Amino acid sequence: EVQLVESGGGLVQTGGSLRLSCVVSGFTFDNYDIGWFRQAPGKEREGVSFITSDGRKVYADSVKGRFTISSDNAKNTMYLPMDSLKPEDTAVYSCVAAESWGVVAGSPHPNQYDHWGQGTQVTVSS
Repeated sequence: EVQLVESGGGLVQTGGSLRLSCVVSGFTFDNYDIGWFRQAPGKEREGVSFITSDGRKVYADSVKGRFTISSDNAKNTMYLPMDSLKPEDTAVYSCVAAESWGVVAGSPHPNQYDHWGQGTQVTVSS
């Protein structure tokens, strides 16, 4: 059974940093596209950052230069360190995964991903 469990969310002031982690089980990162979405209250889900199965990293324009996605195969964990946080980064962040054959590489569309974590809240105060 595929499972994804996020951690690392919390409350931080503007300009601060957080590092989200997502421990996965039931699959390895080989042949999977993985990444992060976020959803703020009253807004649609937004694709934040992704790693394709061939190692390419994709970022939303809104987080380029501030967020850095990575993964550690030995620990079955993906990470999202977030720096220079802004109030508009406030959202529930969810890690996702999908077998690469079934997804457009690096796609920011939620319906491309069939495995989701439960989400972790990130709140940035002004």
